[in-house]
Amino acid sequence: MIAFHFLFNLKEFYSYPVDYNNGIYFYIGKASGILFIMMAAVSCSFSRNNGRRGLKILALAGLITIVTHLYDPAYGIKFGILHFLGTSILLFPLFEKLNKYLLVVLGIMIIILGQIIDPLPAGNNYLFLFNLTSSTWVSADYYPLFPWLGVFLFGIVLGKVFYSKKSSLFRNPPGRDFISFLGQHTLSVYLIHQPLLLLIIGLYVKLTT
Repeated sequence: MIAFHFLFNLKEFYSYPVDYNNGIYFYIGKASGILFIMMAAVSCSFSRNNGRRGLKILALAGLITIVTHLYDPAYGIKFGILHFLGTSILLFPLFEKLNKYLLVVLGIMIIILGQIIDPLPAGNNYLFLFNLTSSTWVSADYYPLFPWLGVFLFGIVLGKVFYSKKSSLFRNPPGRDFISFLGQHTLSVYLIHQPLLLLIIGLYVKLTT
């Protein structure tokens, strides 16, 4: 995720000739998003208050919307991955009791429906939550419910399969190494890494030009 956003910043904000929409970097970005969504869904199995958790993430997402629009309206984030996660976590109780096989079927149907909807033109942006947008829609980060809610449902299935007893799969607790620290603070890393990357790149460009 950090590597993908590094390339995104180079291209979009500083016009470096890098292509993040093709090749390995494109798949790294998508894989990071999928992993992030599925981890959030699995975590719902452990949370004591998913309502509060979802609202907290939505509040942070709203802050990101404000900051990105103030920074550059052309790249303002209206419904990015945090908006999606907050919304999906609030929807979690609707799916929590469903059979895992039914969840898989629903997940597949939502993903397919998302692919069908994606190229359809819309006269307005009122249904942006469901991937129906017009040519005027702009959001630097965009994760509509269709198809991404399907990925979230797959994460719920993983929670049911591997964490039905609400206990860790690992006998030993996480270590105190850097990787474990990042894994335990993924939300903070997500919020901090982008402005930090922009600061580092901006300083480098200023010092070398």
